Order: sequence, then structure tokens, then C-alpha cells
Amino acid sequence: MRCPSPRPSVAALLTCGALLAGCGKSALAPGGGRGVAGAGAAPAAASGAGSATTKNTVRLGGADPASDAAAVARAVYPGLTAASRPRAVVLVYERDWAASLAAASLASAPLGAPLLYSDGETLADVSRRALEAMHPVGAAAVGGAQVISVGTSAAVPGGDRRHAVPGGEPAAVAAAIERLQSAIRGSAPRQVIVTAADGPPALAMPAAGLSAESGAPILFVTAAGVPAATATVLAGLHRPAIYLVGPTAMSARALAALASFGSVVPIAGGAAAERSSPAANAIAVSRFADGSFGWGIHEAGHGLVFATASDPLAAPAAAPLSAHGDYAPLLLLESPAAMEPILSTYLSDVQPGYSAAAPPVRGFYNHGWVIGSSISPIVQAEIDSLLEISPNGTPGKASSEEEPAATPGE
Repeated sequence: MRCPSPRPSVAALLTCGALLAGCGKSALAPGGGRGVAGAGAAPAAASGAGSATTKNTVRLGGADPASDAAAVARAVYPGLTAASRPRAVVLVYERDWAASLAAASLASAPLGAPLLYSDGETLADVSRRALEAMHPVGAAAVGGAQVISVGTSAAVPGGDRRHAVPGGEPAAVAAAIERLQSAIRGSAPRQVIVTAADGPPALAMPAAGLSAESGAPILFVTAAGVPAATATVLAGLHRPAIYLVGPTAMSARALAALASFGSVVPIAGGAAAERSSPAANAIAVSRFADGSFGWGIHEAGHGLVFATASDPLAAPAAAPLSAHGDYAPLLLLESPAAMEPILSTYLSDVQPGYSAAAPPVRGFYNHGWVIGSSISPIVQAEIDSLLEISPNGTPGKASSEEEPAATPGE
């Protein structure tokens, strides 16, 4: 049975046996492998979440991080064809926030791995079902492993081959993930993302999507300075570009120590109040570009991920959406029941428009992914309205006529 086109409803997608087609760059395609018989689809939203889909948004996940990660993973990799199966799946202990954030880099090319959560030694049913349905083919770069576990020894179904990254101190785990990522890619990175292991998690959340999109690993510092594990990685990279996500509250001495390893570029909003606001900080990351690095989103034609700042594990869970499909950065709401004015203004700034000379069918489009069940249906409806392509004439609305050189997703 063929799924309807171009934007199928969640109900129609479930009828076809998958949430969404997993699409992405050819570097992320897993290659060969056999299909999966009898794999059921994961639900797009938990029962009672409300407004699972609107014309410009789709809600993925449910009431807990494992459900969020499983729904995103199944949207990116339905597992119904050889091309829609991942090479490997990353399994992370959901109570280890720092390891989960650092593991988001494994969603980048060439591995393109989705992330699932475990609870210590236990694999939640929703994670197990997603893993069985995606049926990873195995990644040759890690000895054919189908699962890369980070800080967890939870049993996986079917005897899947595993490559283990031990848990531990955040900087050490992040360094181990960087080494693994470099081995998979076959080269060392020229850019790294640095954030504070002891800072507010909400301010570090946008690093997950940026890392998944760019392939830059996430490394950790602290307010006191640069941990030895981070220093070792940076020294070995021979003066990479170092991008700071979120205010780190590092001392001048600590910042100077970090700068000794490479050029340090803070990604932050303008005023101090904005730099401490999760919503403003996420917008700053979405707007930021330094040459070819960064999202640089100032116009229409993009995917956007929405989550609440109080749910930090949603960021690693959603990271595959930043490396597949419409390559979406993460935007944050500080309340699940209301949208901050700064976010509303940003969405208005990048809202697509059209004119008589450039009708809607020739325009660019924005699409929103709403993660989890906490964001209210009313806010989702507000987001939908601000993503809708609209007639020109409202300040801040970009049209294909006004941006002739732009390409959706760039």
C-alpha cells in the first residue's frame, strides 16, 4: 500500500507500517541488508498527548525520554527496507545526561546512528521494540557491531553485536566517544563543540543537534578549567576551532587555558539576560554560522525541532532529526504552556512567504518536529501557524522571490 503524498498524516503513515520515511544524505545510507518481517510501528505520540500532527508539525514521542528517542529513531529509520535500516544504534543510560549529550555526535555522518535510552541494566519495552524493528545491519568500522552502548550493559534482543563505551566522568566519556567517532570517520575533526559539564543542562541542549549536523564532537569543560581528558583530545587535534555552546561561567584563567588549544568562538546571544535564557541561547545557536560551520538559519526553508528546556534528554533523543531529512536545529520553550516572545519573533523572522509573482507552490517551507508530550496542543498550534507559508506584506517573512539564491535546508 502506498503512503499518501506529500505530507502524510500520522494515521496514514501507521497504516503503511511506519511513522515516516527515513531520509538523509547518501553518506548516511546503511547499504545492503535484509528486510524485516513483522516489525510493528512505534506510535508518534503517547496516548493523550494531543495534536499529534498538524499541517506543518508532527509530534514524536511520549511521556518519557525512552519514548521520545524511540519515536525519533523509528521516524528516521523505519526499518522496513534495506535503505531504511541503520548501520548501528546508540544505547545510552538515560540517567547519564553528559554521556547522552556527547553521544549525539554519533548521529552524524558517516554512521548516522539513532539513539535509544536504557535505564541502567534494563532496556525499556519501547526501546527494545524500536531496536527490533530497525534491525541494524552492523557497522564495519566498529567490527560489525549493531549496538554501541555508552555507560550501560543492558541486554539487547536477538544477540546483536555490541561495541561498548564505558561510563564514567563526563570529560572522559566524551573523549572516548570522540576517539570512536574519529575512527569511524577515518579522520580527526577540525572543529569541536565545548560546553560545561557542570552548567545548566538547558543551555547545553542545542549542542546535540549542532554536533549531529556538523560532525563536531562534544567535549566538556568545567567552571574550574579544562579537564585532563578534554585537554588530551584538544592537544591531539592540533589547534581546532573550539565553539562554546551556552555560557560556561568559566573563569578568565580557565578560558585562557582553553584558548591555548585553539581558537575559541563563543556562540551566545547578545545581552546577559539572553545568554542565560534557554530559549534565546537555542535561537543564537540556530542563527550562528562561521564559514561552513553552524546552522546560519535566518530565512525560510528549514526543519525545526521543538522541546522544553526542562527536558534535557529530549535533545540527544532528537539529534537524528538534525542529521537526516530536513536537518533541523533545536529550539526550546521555557514553559510547555506558553511560547516566549523571543521564540515567536524568531519564527516570524523565518516564516515563509509568497507573492503573486512567486506563488506558494514555488515557495520555501518550514516544518516542525515537536518532541514529547509536555508541549501543549495550543502551543503546537501556535507553532504551526508561525511555520505556515503566508502572503507577503508582514515584516520579517521571507519569500522565494526575496531569497532567490537560497536552497531549502541550507
